[in-house]
Amino acid sequence: MFTIRAARDSLSDMPGIETGRLSIAALRPEDAQALRRLTDDPAITAAVDFLPTPFTLQDAEDLIRSGARGQDRFLGAWRRATAEDDAQGSSGRELVGVVGTHLRGAGVIEIGYWIGGAARGRGYAFEALSAIIEALRQRFPARTLVAECRPANVASWGLLLKLGFRDTGEDGHRPGRRLLRRD
Repeated sequence: MFTIRAARDSLSDMPGIETGRLSIAALRPEDAQALRRLTDDPAITAAVDFLPTPFTLQDAEDLIRSGARGQDRFLGAWRRATAEDDAQGSSGRELVGVVGTHLRGAGVIEIGYWIGGAARGRGYAFEALSAIIEALRQRFPARTLVAECRPANVASWGLLLKLGFRDTGEDGHRPGRRLLRRD
């Protein structure tokens, strides 16, 4: 006799996603230098509590490796080349942001993100998060999506509300943050 075990939830094989302006995929070891360049910004490391300052190449490599067990996965949002890039002979491929996805307990997925300074205010976060949320909803329909945000971070708070998250009234696990839920 044999036993069939249910597949364990994992983020390790999340497929890549293409949007109008972005290619979104799990960060790979060869992306470490681009991740370091994007993330070694005091505005980012001050806002994301687990990121050290300065954010080194070793930190980038460690962050990418942290997805090996499938409970956490960091996805890079890469700006896709445009016709203008092609005309200028540029590859146009640029890491503009990172979205972290994290399985929390039996029924929750937490998301978090950061966007590079030059890319902020251009709609990349909304575009990337909308696509990732849709992929997570299809893959894990029974799980609830949550995010933690400081209410004083007006841009991120507003973005999460625009994406359908609602303030739960609960404090988050990280200092100064509130828990938002998207059902």
